Amino acid sequence: MVGRQDLKGRKLKQWAKDLLKSSDFPSALREFRKVSARKIINPLFSFLYDGDEQVRWRAVAAMGVVVAGLPEEERESARVILRRLMWNLNDESGGIGWGSAEAMGEILASHKGLATEYANILISYIREDGNFQEHELLQRGVLWGIARLAQARPELVLDALPHVTPFLSSPDPTKRGLAARIMGLLCPGEAREVLLPLSNDESKFTTYLDGKLLQCSVRQMVEWALEKR
Repeated sequence: MVGRQDLKGRKLKQWAKDLLKSSDFPSALREFRKVSARKIINPLFSFLYDGDEQVRWRAVAAMGVVVAGLPEEERESARVILRRLMWNLNDESGGIGWGSAEAMGEILASHKGLATEYANILISYIREDGNFQEHELLQRGVLWGIARLAQARPELVLDALPHVTPFLSSPDPTKRGLAARIMGLLCPGEAREVLLPLSNDESKFTTYLDGKLLQCSVRQMVEWALEKR
């Protein structure tokens, strides 16, 4: 019988996609941890562009566990993966970095050492004086990545707060909702004044939280943020 370590090419990619579509995704993540990062990382990159939204988000989650699972002596391999994600977010890459900021946030949330090294780079994508991401839809990914890192390591993203606040006025409900979530994770008490104007905002958006694809309103996210005091 062919083992997972012997899978290659299309068979490896199909095996990975089957795991991403599994009804027991926590168990699937454990399977991803058993595979060489060098083998599985390219299929996971390809799934960041998949037509199935759940597959895309689960690929983000899988990249987090795969990269975080690399041994300390392979830290440079993890840096190479992060640099690849950063390149995808660069205008010079010639492509559109769907899922790259989200994957970056998930990896940093999963690995303290890498988070210490790269948190400021992730934040730089919403800084006007940094590597501000001009692409409107990719800004959603950056905010999600920052929110994910704030959930795990809030002390590393406090500098993001003044750069997150303007997104509370975005015409895009996804950005408003994610900005509210970041505020709730980092400074719910101090954020009360800027969040209250959104307390009646019933605009809906879809996001991935705690392993689930959820639809919620900006109002619901604001209420959650204010309850975090």
